[in-house]
Amino acid sequence: MGKIAALILLLFTGQAFGLADPGNLRNTVFNAKVIRILDGDTMEVLYQNTPIKIRLAHIDCPEKRRKQPFGNNAKIALSDLCFGQNVTIQAQKYDRYKRLIAVVINSRKQTVNQEMIKKGMAWHFKKYSTDPLYAQLEIEARRNKVGLWKDAKPTPPWEWRKPKPKVFFL
Repeated sequence: MGKIAALILLLFTGQAFGLADPGNLRNTVFNAKVIRILDGDTMEVLYQNTPIKIRLAHIDCPEKRRKQPFGNNAKIALSDLCFGQNVTIQAQKYDRYKRLIAVVINSRKQTVNQEMIKKGMAWHFKKYSTDPLYAQLEIEARRNKVGLWKDAKPTPPWEWRKPKPKVFFL
């Protein structure tokens, strides 16, 4: 490949400007526009004309798909925090579903992941996070009976997702 062709390729892919490859954003920080909210802890952003699914790090929200209580409320809360905004993505790694696990900062400089816990719309996902700040935010939301903590015994999403035993009648 000639020098001119290589330069055109670099300019076309954005690599000449130090931009990350949208196919591998692990451990990067970048700005993108939120174009879709899938549920309380998953969104889609547009980065370099490429849609990328983002799974919010440190938290787990009630399931919208399986109609868990507060699932739709969590989706609405996430939408209110960042839909249509240009946000900063602090990417960590990809999960088994090829979603980018990340911390998201909205246009008001709020850490969206933390705000979801403060609003009582998420649990601290201790299976994958040991961050003491998220643990403390959940304790405070529980104490104040905010959001899903208004319920006497809310079911964590990881329990809700477990297969339910089938009941057979004879």
